[in-house]
Amino acid sequence: MERQLEYVLRTVEERNVRFVRLWFTDVSGFLKSFAITPAELEDALEAGMEFDGSCIEGFTRIQESDMLARPDPGTFELVHLPGEETPVARMFCDIHLPSGEPFDGDPRFVLKRTLERAREKGFTFYVAPEMEYFYFRSADGTEPLDHASYFDLTPSDLASELRKQTILALEGMGIPVQYSHHEISPSQQEIDLRYTDALTMADNILAFRTVVKEVAQSRGVYATFMPKPVAGWNGSGMHSHLSLFEGDVNAFHDPGDEYGLSKVGKCFVAGLLQHAREITAITNQWVNSYKRLIAGYEAPVYICWARNNRSALVRVPIPRRADSGSRVEYRAPDPACNPYLAFSLMLAAGLKGIEEGYPLPPEATNNIFEMTPEERLAEGIYNLPNSLAEALDVMEKSEFVAEVLGEHVFDYFIRNKRLEWAEYKSYVTPFEIDRYLGVL
Repeated sequence: MERQLEYVLRTVEERNVRFVRLWFTDVSGFLKSFAITPAELEDALEAGMEFDGSCIEGFTRIQESDMLARPDPGTFELVHLPGEETPVARMFCDIHLPSGEPFDGDPRFVLKRTLERAREKGFTFYVAPEMEYFYFRSADGTEPLDHASYFDLTPSDLASELRKQTILALEGMGIPVQYSHHEISPSQQEIDLRYTDALTMADNILAFRTVVKEVAQSRGVYATFMPKPVAGWNGSGMHSHLSLFEGDVNAFHDPGDEYGLSKVGKCFVAGLLQHAREITAITNQWVNSYKRLIAGYEAPVYICWARNNRSALVRVPIPRRADSGSRVEYRAPDPACNPYLAFSLMLAAGLKGIEEGYPLPPEATNNIFEMTPEERLAEGIYNLPNSLAEALDVMEKSEFVAEVLGEHVFDYFIRNKRLEWAEYKSYVTPFEIDRYLGVL
């Protein structure tokens, strides 16, 4: 820690950094930020910076509003974004109470607490998400930049240029990228972030969403992580590739198994399947999220697993490297989730499967979308919740989710999302006007 502090202070001085942005999120995953000057940096690193927590959704009440944002020096990076003329740095913060205790409503703390449970069992949790999103001409509508499709490339492709500039900005911030390409829908993009530990990845996703939007804005384009912005198009997901390591050994890997999965890996998959309905309100937290989770658009709807079957909720890809490439792909999350909370619950569900020795159900070898409801029921394949309201009903009854999130986050999330659903129910949609006004 001391060496990290010295590195931060030395880099700020040597690179003539004028401002340091301190980042954290509210319970919904919206990035919050305030800037300090180098003169305040040493004190911030040692004691934290005081702020009014009552102004942050899901934090504290007005009568107990004082909170501390304590920068994590391990997250220090220089920020290279369009329009930045002077050197700027950023650090993610852990939120503490004035007493110095961690604040249990801080989503980053929720993930750190779950990761500590994994460490106690000898595991390190790694994640690699596939980040999908759309570019539109403006924030006022959904006019696409192109009508291309999967892997398409045109000579004057503005989206390709935006992806390139985004990747350069990300790598300048120490966030490595594995792949990038045009996705299946018009103007839809995908950038896959390279595997790293879950806490770093959750931080990286917050930075990623900021960089994507700011690079797009610099070219007069709007980028959105809305899960399903256009009816009839595939929505945007955040397929998350997960693995547990014991030291340098992939705990999911067993070369002698027919699926290449160890007992740990099989129980982890079983845990994800067992608790999928309970965690969906977190991995898919918006009313719009459930416009993506419908049959016919390559999004997971049914709770089952498979190897080379992309209609399944959980996929076990065939590893490219025989020694350490075994992983699990959880396909439900969308890119507008709070990654700290989503990773916490995905990890906790897998750990629960390991602890309880959940049996792995049979692999789904058919196209689940083509099966009848009766056939799916006979195979023990159930649906994910089909609306935010249903997902909240399931989550609210879950002692498992309440324990992982903690009372503060659990209660606030349920209350806040119930309000969102009530507002949605009272809204008269264009569909209703088009369908009913002229005939009723």
